[in-house]
Amino acid sequence: MASRNLSLNLHDADHTAGLARTLGRVLEPGDTILLTGNVGAGKTHFARALILSLLSHPEDIPSPTFTLVQTYESTRGMIWHADLYRLSSSYEVEELGLSDAFHDAICLVEWPDRLGSLSPDHALELAIEATGDETREVTASWTNKKWSKKLDGWAP
Repeated sequence: MASRNLSLNLHDADHTAGLARTLGRVLEPGDTILLTGNVGAGKTHFARALILSLLSHPEDIPSPTFTLVQTYESTRGMIWHADLYRLSSSYEVEELGLSDAFHDAICLVEWPDRLGSLSPDHALELAIEATGDETREVTASWTNKKWSKKLDGWAP
């Protein structure tokens, strides 16, 4: 299946959060977002805004850097937010139960390169790059056709 790409330039943190909320409106269990980018690029900021947009009541959304995974009950089912930075092998990913969550939860995965062969082929990949103090470039890549429709709200 052919790969598709979409790149957007974001002018500040509010613009990034708005993009995350727009995506959150169309997500459903079984959707996986793989977030790549350097430390400080805005992966966790994006994930927080998306998660908050799906909760019935606002709550603190901590970074899962040390817990590895945080789960939330949302208006659309379970959300898994994983930060795999500290993992060294895909065997550790299997122990987290993340592979099963890819099928029945909304999953947001930071540092998805740690997934290795466990990376779901139906995922949306979002590469976030800091282009200035507040500005970011987000490049979305996907092969599964469902993402073309889900990203209609992102059209520049």
